[in-house]
Amino acid sequence: MTRKRKLTTSAALALALCLSLSAPAFATGGGDVAGAVQSTWATASAQIKTVVDNVVFPAVDMILAVFFFVKLGTAYFDYRQKGQFEWTAPAILFVCLVFTLTAPSYIWTIIGV
Repeated sequence: MTRKRKLTTSAALALALCLSLSAPAFATGGGDVAGAVQSTWATASAQIKTVVDNVVFPAVDMILAVFFFVKLGTAYFDYRQKGQFEWTAPAILFVCLVFTLTAPSYIWTIIGV
């Protein structure tokens, strides 16, 4: 009997907590959800663009640069051991690095921001 009472009490407490902490979300005007989403995007797009340009792209560039130089070093040591230099992985990393270094200048026109 106590187990059933504990379960009922915890379920009622969880329901009361959900109801007290939730807030209804209404669209502005006469239920125009698309307009609410568009106005939110218009205010947030400048902030998103700034964060991506100043944080995300430099972080990706740094990671790719480290991977490129590490892979170039390991390819050189493999060349010294085997006598054949493998260009594929360093070339792919270099192309990705050039792509991410130049991406902030054209990516926003492609996306439309």
